[in-house]
Amino acid sequence: MFGLTAAALAAVGFLGYRSYATAPAGFAKPQASASPTAAVSPAPGAQRDPGVPPAASGAGERVVYAVRAGRVWLVDARNKVTRSYPVTPGNVAPAPGVYRVTSRSNSVVATDGTPIEHVVRFTSVDGVAVGFSAAVGNAPAAADPGVRSGGIRESRKDGIALWEFATIGAQIAVLP
Repeated sequence: MFGLTAAALAAVGFLGYRSYATAPAGFAKPQASASPTAAVSPAPGAQRDPGVPPAASGAGERVVYAVRAGRVWLVDARNKVTRSYPVTPGNVAPAPGVYRVTSRSNSVVATDGTPIEHVVRFTSVDGVAVGFSAAVGNAPAAADPGVRSGGIRESRKDGIALWEFATIGAQIAVLP
């Protein structure tokens, strides 16, 4: 039994190292790049037409998150919005910029004790992970204001859509 356990641990360690060694440069350290473009407003089109991606959000397939507007757009490679919906941010916000999805979890417990699912993380701010998630069951949609949280809460239906759209390495454009 000991031999099988040791072999399994060695195999997992080897695969983990191989994964780490072949990751693209800079992938392990998510950092905001320069702002996608000069922001004319927090999210042009946010109130008028959620079917149009904000102007300053870049190009290509991406998730666009407008912090002040509290809205997310899923934009395909042809620059067409496939889904847009409101979100409730935590009290720790990412800086405007372009990020990549760094990790995902199907279900976990948030820092405030709320069960969440379809967690898609893309950065951290002062040690607090920032990402999208949906509260499970009758849990409150918003995080406990007394706990530092980078959770950007969405409905369960929207959480499933983002989970399917934003895999590891997907682009996240954050606007003010």
